[in-house]
Amino acid sequence: MALLDTAPTSLGDYETAGGLRGLQRALSSSPDAVIEEVASSGLRGRGGAGFPTGEKWRAIRGSGSGTRYAVCNAAEGEPATFKDRLLLRTNPYQVLEGLAIAAYAVGAERAYVGLKEVFAFEAGSLARALEEMKAADALAGIPVEVLRGPDHYLLGEETGLLEAIEQRDPLPRILRPFMQGLFATAEANNPTLVNNVETLANVPHVIAEGQDWLRSAGTETSPGTMLFTVAMDVRVEGVFELPLGTPLRSLIQDSAGGPREGRAIKVMIPGASSTALIPEQLDTPLDFESMLQVGSGLGAGGFAVFDESACIVQVAALFSRFLYVESCGQCPPCKLGSGEITDLLDRFEQGEGEIADLDTVLVRA
Repeated sequence: MALLDTAPTSLGDYETAGGLRGLQRALSSSPDAVIEEVASSGLRGRGGAGFPTGEKWRAIRGSGSGTRYAVCNAAEGEPATFKDRLLLRTNPYQVLEGLAIAAYAVGAERAYVGLKEVFAFEAGSLARALEEMKAADALAGIPVEVLRGPDHYLLGEETGLLEAIEQRDPLPRILRPFMQGLFATAEANNPTLVNNVETLANVPHVIAEGQDWLRSAGTETSPGTMLFTVAMDVRVEGVFELPLGTPLRSLIQDSAGGPREGRAIKVMIPGASSTALIPEQLDTPLDFESMLQVGSGLGAGGFAVFDESACIVQVAALFSRFLYVESCGQCPPCKLGSGEITDLLDRFEQGEGEIADLDTVLVRA
């Protein structure tokens, strides 16, 4: 099993490779049966939190009132992550089919794909595939619209994306999409499903082949494969598909070729908000539970790897500055705290830091 096995150049190529079978099977089943199949497969979100996909679909279908919507979150913004963009470049049909199945399952009347305005190549790939699928009536009769938002980290936060679809700045909401969806009013909260690109790309296979397709790889609680991005101080930067539960060492050493000759790994950072990992943790399995057990998180599967030539102060300042600049600024501890941390780390870089500054950094963190 693999998400990146095919790179169709047309809808015809996609169908020849087995595409649209999942949608056809879904439409011949009840929405509840489709949700149960996804739930039984154990599919978990590939966008960061790893929430069970079937449970999310069931909650959207069974809660609230008003019009339901489905949204594909393609606004990938985590540092050292490129997997969703790669999927949109190689097989947008698979993602759109997954979105159509999801929309049918939750009873959505309209669907959206939200991505950043700078993703021009991906937007073009999506637009071509969408036109072909519309012409072939291969979207279960559900209108699908592609919307491009600002190049902000916040656009990838699901409620921030909903705000952007509603033509506002992508500032996160307090209420989750099943509580306050798209175009919600006091009379109707319009429950809205939001799944990321890789999650939806798994759905056509799960429905076409059955739950065992996903469970043929991975672990009992984290079944399937996942796309991992590795960048920075490795021999081969890229996106690699591996079964969940594969040791981190295998991803870094085997898939990415390890560090450059004569160098040793110093630190690996899985996303902007997850705890950094050190070489002693290279044998940690890449699954949701194991990463939590070592005090970090699997996130979106992106790893920035730094070898012993890297200055750890510069690395910390780089990520701190990213979080400071990209903060929504809606809660002072985040905006002000990350700003002070960044300033103090800059002082250390300039040789002006003091030991007491480290205590302040930890307090602000």
